[in-house]
Amino acid sequence: MIVDDEGVAHLFSTAQNPKRLGDDGRPLQLVAHATGGEGLGGWVKHPTLTFGAPAGYEAGDWRDPFVFRDGGIWRMLVAARHADGPERRRGTVAQLTSTDLETWTPVDPIWDPRRYIAHECPEVFRWGDWWYLVYSEFSDAFCTRYRMARSSQGPWLLPPGDDQIDTRAFYAAKSVERGGRRFFVGWIATREGETDDGAWQWAGTMSVLEADQRPDGSLSFRLPEEMTASFGESLGAGMPALPLTLNAVDRYVDVVGVEDMPDAFLLSAEIEIDEATEEVGVLVRSSSDGDEAGAIRLEPRRSRIVFDCWPRTLTGSEQWQISGDVPFVFERPCPLAPGRHRVDILVEGEIVVAVVDERVALSTRLYRRAGERIGFFANGGGAELVSLDIRRRA
Repeated sequence: MIVDDEGVAHLFSTAQNPKRLGDDGRPLQLVAHATGGEGLGGWVKHPTLTFGAPAGYEAGDWRDPFVFRDGGIWRMLVAARHADGPERRRGTVAQLTSTDLETWTPVDPIWDPRRYIAHECPEVFRWGDWWYLVYSEFSDAFCTRYRMARSSQGPWLLPPGDDQIDTRAFYAAKSVERGGRRFFVGWIATREGETDDGAWQWAGTMSVLEADQRPDGSLSFRLPEEMTASFGESLGAGMPALPLTLNAVDRYVDVVGVEDMPDAFLLSAEIEIDEATEEVGVLVRSSSDGDEAGAIRLEPRRSRIVFDCWPRTLTGSEQWQISGDVPFVFERPCPLAPGRHRVDILVEGEIVVAVVDERVALSTRLYRRAGERIGFFANGGGAELVSLDIRRRA
């Protein structure tokens, strides 16, 4: 939705009727147009302005219109697919231009990598000297990514480090600017059967991350201050006095608190990681002995953070016969040099959002609650829990 110079609001959306099929037998996807007046009310549809994919594009993949002004013209981005080419690599970000928001002329795609099935929910915005292209990768990865450029037309470059906003569980994110700040709003997907090994489903719970722009133009992601401020009352976890040092040079060591946590809480911790330490992290929804829990695990040697949980569903009588046969649920690239790091973990019901160093976000769901404790662990090295702050929602 945009507002023109006369104050008229224009809403562009995807129109689809499952009974209206294209030549390929699939439901047509069209771009629809409506206008509204003051206060974003009194919406009027304009069926004569509805249009579908032009020649060269698949008629059943023409959705998620995004309109922005670039100089003296309006540009529209559309999640589209070429009509030819390898089936899994036809995805493109189609582009059209207009001077009156009614007549749209197809031009070359704004980005055409020929890499994915589709690039859903595309958008472009400018922040300082950089332009950003955001899209949700419709593929086996299913995540929201971004690219950077010095121009609104590219070339679109891979950012230094990591191009993901979050994990596969945080999808279809679109951004919004408010007061000079940039927020990304997506959903944390549900899982079929509300189980930890259920298939990821379409849509879920709305979640918000705030982006910060680093000196090289790449983006960091963290919990918005307004969200963290909604957790007010401090809680004790029944952990030993801090600082708490774990010596785990040749083994695994953990310490679990003796107090149960509420359904929703925010945990903030500072952790000092020794050089060459293999793993260190925080347990949530843990049993009293720490054997069953969700784990946010920092792995300095691999420069990544991992979300894992145990137990998993057994599919047979042997120890390797576990659901999924995977070593963990999610991983995110994350620089973890020896020294002090901050971990923020928001837990609400089965939702878990972890942020490391106000830089890298990892969102997921944890349905099975082995217990209500939190814990601290290390493996193959040494680490110190320097500070720990836990708060319940006000």
